[in-house]
Amino acid sequence: MSWNTLLFGVFPYIALTLAVAVTAYRMVYRPFSVSAQSSQLLEQKRLFFGSTAMHWGLVIVLLGHLLALLVPKGLLLWNAVPLRLYLLEITGLGLGLWALAGTYILLARRIAVARVRAASTPMDYLVLLLIFLSALTGVLTALLYRYGSYWFPAVMTPYLWSVFTLQPRPELILDLPFWTKLHVFNFWLLLALFPFSRLVHIITVPLGYLVRPWQIVIWIRKLAR
Repeated sequence: MSWNTLLFGVFPYIALTLAVAVTAYRMVYRPFSVSAQSSQLLEQKRLFFGSTAMHWGLVIVLLGHLLALLVPKGLLLWNAVPLRLYLLEITGLGLGLWALAGTYILLARRIAVARVRAASTPMDYLVLLLIFLSALTGVLTALLYRYGSYWFPAVMTPYLWSVFTLQPRPELILDLPFWTKLHVFNFWLLLALFPFSRLVHIITVPLGYLVRPWQIVIWIRKLAR
């Protein structure tokens, strides 16, 4: 069995199995471990850029990938006009850089700030490093191998559907460049680690915190008479 088959034909099913089975186990038998944790990270103004950039940058980029997976022909029709292709590529690159900067800020803070470092686990560092690597390899792919929105539907979409339909064809991405294959493998690795990390709290995260205005909380203590 070749490394390509092992990494892109076998490992994806290990990742998918772990993501579904372990997450389901935690939700059924350890529901409190899946509940959303403190939203302090999103409540502090000094962390606004880092958290917002990472969360929204990654979410929008992931939605773009999902669009290419679900409606590849529609994406190719959009790209048939060069101006629209350039606009999409520039937007995607900008979002990738935004997410990369945000992830770097959060990772640097976790390392540099003592109180945050004390509350962090090895898994926290590993997941942030992998998210940073995912953003970095995505940006490198966009810069070095242009027009990803054009070749993604022709190469990656068939590969991903082959995995999801239990008919894996890892040979479809055999000739992809190193950075692109690392980007793909990093996705499967993050998926495998998902149920073992704080990422699982995405399931219950209060999305309203991402868009609501800043609030000032005033504590009123009754004076003893």
